[in-house]
Amino acid sequence: MNRGMMLKLENLVQLHCACRQLHSLSYRKIHRTQWKPVKSSTYPMQPIQLHPQFWQTDTFISVALSQYRLLATKEGKRPGKQKLPPIKPKIERQEVEIQQRMTVEDLARAMDKDIDHVFEALLLTGIDLDSLEPDSILEEVWIKEVVKKSGMKYKWAKLKQEKVRENKDAARRPPADPALLTPRPPVVTILGHVDHGKTTLLDSLRKTQVAAMEAGGITQHIGAFLGHAAFSAMRARGTHVTDIVILVVAAEDGVMKQTIESIQHAKNAKVPIILAINKCDKLEADPERVKKELLAHDVVCEEYGGDVQAVHMSALKGENLMALAEATVALAEVLELKADSTGLVEGTIIESRTDQGRGPVTTAIIQRGTLRKGCILVAGKSWAKVRLMFDENSKTVDEATPSMPVEIVGWKEVPSAGAEILEVESEQRAREVVDWRNYAEQQEKIKQDMEVIEAKQKEHKDAYKKERESLANLTWRQRKAALYKTNKHLIAMRSKERAESDRNVLPVIVKGDVDGSIEAILNILDSYNANDECELDVIHFGVGDITENDINLAETFQGVIYGFSVNANKSIQQLAAKKGIKIKLHNIVYHLIEDLKDELSSKLPPSVVEHIIGEASVLATFCVTVGKSKVPVAGCRVQKGQLDRKMKFKLIRNRDVVWKGFLTSLKHHKDDVQVIKTGMDCGLSLDKNIEFNIGDEIICYEEKEVEQTISWDPGF
Repeated sequence: MNRGMMLKLENLVQLHCACRQLHSLSYRKIHRTQWKPVKSSTYPMQPIQLHPQFWQTDTFISVALSQYRLLATKEGKRPGKQKLPPIKPKIERQEVEIQQRMTVEDLARAMDKDIDHVFEALLLTGIDLDSLEPDSILEEVWIKEVVKKSGMKYKWAKLKQEKVRENKDAARRPPADPALLTPRPPVVTILGHVDHGKTTLLDSLRKTQVAAMEAGGITQHIGAFLGHAAFSAMRARGTHVTDIVILVVAAEDGVMKQTIESIQHAKNAKVPIILAINKCDKLEADPERVKKELLAHDVVCEEYGGDVQAVHMSALKGENLMALAEATVALAEVLELKADSTGLVEGTIIESRTDQGRGPVTTAIIQRGTLRKGCILVAGKSWAKVRLMFDENSKTVDEATPSMPVEIVGWKEVPSAGAEILEVESEQRAREVVDWRNYAEQQEKIKQDMEVIEAKQKEHKDAYKKERESLANLTWRQRKAALYKTNKHLIAMRSKERAESDRNVLPVIVKGDVDGSIEAILNILDSYNANDECELDVIHFGVGDITENDINLAETFQGVIYGFSVNANKSIQQLAAKKGIKIKLHNIVYHLIEDLKDELSSKLPPSVVEHIIGEASVLATFCVTVGKSKVPVAGCRVQKGQLDRKMKFKLIRNRDVVWKGFLTSLKHHKDDVQVIKTGMDCGLSLDKNIEFNIGDEIICYEEKEVEQTISWDPGF
């Protein structure tokens, strides 16, 4: 392209600039006389008619190119290729992968920034920067805020899909072929009100059963007798190991509160009832009144046209026990109880405990199969290889058939009462089942935790959105003042939370038999003043036995339950043990308070006590040269105990402790020694080159941690 053509193209560009000015001025309503076109004196411009619709840049460039081609044709030259400046690509914002529960450090790493950048981005937000650490977890709203303020965009990171594990759980076998079923003895549960004689009857029936078996009187004996607590726990878990309920009612008291509860338990489990009217030997006994009272609760005895057998008896004197046993056997024959005694074992744990000599021990009822030594069992998250078995009379047995109660020894851990027992093929299979059950429980817990986290995040997100909406119509000064107040409030709240979390507190629940007992105990607790010791927080008190609600409340606050003249049945104790809750039961108030003092003392940190091992006196001082420095040395004689170089030492001068630390050397004559005993002379030097005076005392001691006790004096 020659110079002339370049100038003509320059004219076109000038024309474009002029049009742009005119277009701009027309929109600003400025008079056209203000516009002064730029003229070129070298080459006149070619006349080009441009309408306002051509003033846009793209249209103008098209017209300019046409004019350029026209000029090039007149010159007899074709336009050559021209290198246009490169078009700058659109700047893409950096994309940051975010995920739930990111820490400050994680976010900085994902953004390829330092941690300070994240802190700066969080300025003037509702977050408390003073409490923020690199490993602090950020909420979703703050993560997004930091990314946006940094001029980036976010996307959710794809979660790594965990490989779905195959279900390895064990399950009961399909129902057995009726042809394989054989008769089995019944499992009996004894229910009734407090002090109506359940325990006495239970013991008497067991003794009668053993005596009758030895005499050959009863061929089809009763398989197992169970107590009230075990029945309640099993009913709650939906198991049905009980075949017959013996309802014990005292002849002189009649139907009471727990009698009604026992009837409801039996009806819910759809178990037939035999009525045992106890204490009929007493003068005030009235068995007929008992039968009439039971009519109101749909327990109709045979005398009144019903199907409930009633036995008048005295468990204490052993009267009519055989009649009760025969009634039980007769009902069992009517029920035609059968079971499959072949194949893998199935059963239910009635109770479990830890025995000092045997380890974890369970009492179980076998429901299917025959249990033998060496069988591999799974119950809950524990498994066992059966080492020993005992019957209800603590005699060893080699096998246990359906309906037979048996104590099983060989469990790896203590399983829960009410857990289902299943036999598996091998130890490896047992481990697979337990591993799967632990995994399934863990997944369920993770799911529940995520639901709580998501609910909390939604709550915070809604609060943040509401706060932003409230600031939308404020000036920047008002917004800054509002944010300052919000931050100040958050700091105060979190400081209070931190202070409360650092407190040394013992939460307690107090249960008593009557209101007067509770009042007396609370009055004593009011005299406790924590000072700088452990605080005492009574989170709940009430009248009555320990309940499941008490356990759940104690678990929430990590507290201890104290009961005065109340009970906690086996199912409650097992639940408490499972959740790690302490239950302290006492019948004397002084013992309860002493127990509480011990519990408070256990919350105190141990104190460090100095135990003196030996004492020595400085008889002479001198210096020795070690390298280029002089080291002070004390000539000492051990007055009491011994000096052990491994222990700590302190230097006492005029009854003041001048120094504490370790020896750098301990010599007897010219030999390095470890111990100097009473009456022996020695030379020693201390670290930091401490100087000695004649008459100083050297004390050798060791530090021991000793449990502290609270200074509370309840006044007795």
